[in-house]
Amino acid sequence: MRADPADGSFVRRFAALAAELRMAVAVTYLEVWPGGPRNTVTVFDRRGEAVLTYAKVHACAFEEPEAHLTPGDAFPVASLDTAAGPVHVGAMICFDREFPEAARILALNGAELILVPNACPMEENRTGQLRARAFENMVAVALANYPGSHDDCDGHSVAFHPCVYGDDEGSRDTLVARAGEGEEVRLAHFDLGELRAWRAREVWGVRLRRPDLYGRLVEGDGTG
Repeated sequence: MRADPADGSFVRRFAALAAELRMAVAVTYLEVWPGGPRNTVTVFDRRGEAVLTYAKVHACAFEEPEAHLTPGDAFPVASLDTAAGPVHVGAMICFDREFPEAARILALNGAELILVPNACPMEENRTGQLRARAFENMVAVALANYPGSHDDCDGHSVAFHPCVYGDDEGSRDTLVARAGEGEEVRLAHFDLGELRAWRAREVWGVRLRRPDLYGRLVEGDGTG
């Protein structure tokens, strides 16, 4: 495996691209790390400044070569300056999205948007997971997957917003964008004003939790 430092030429190339295009850019890479590389994503703002670096917490230790990677140990959230104003951004990487705790911790840490770099087939059940993560945590979720030409991938990148009910009180589809199997660019529009108003008035998300009853979630290895 080839690993690159977070401040190395490969990663900095994307910082320069972000500044050139005046748009935020997220890049995934194997990051040089003591004891073994990390599966990492770094988000650069529209000025080319690194605002978020996240290492995959739930490493796929059951398969090669990821069994040799160092897992991350936190779910940071950063304020990303955009032309539409600041948005609080966090990230999950591939296998992370299988764990509802990952998205919930990001929501508790203030995330409004979760970016999900991915490298596996996005069939309907996995896509349904993301829809649920957006709804139950009141966050926008955007997943970018490798196209079908990549081994064991099938494209179908998706984005979901959390606002299930519109002004007419009827349930609506929260799918914002869905790509096909091949390489393509899809734009996903998130109305931050609507999202924030939704979080302020509705009952989902983190506001009515009962953490005093959830201790079992952090006890043991889950096999008992």
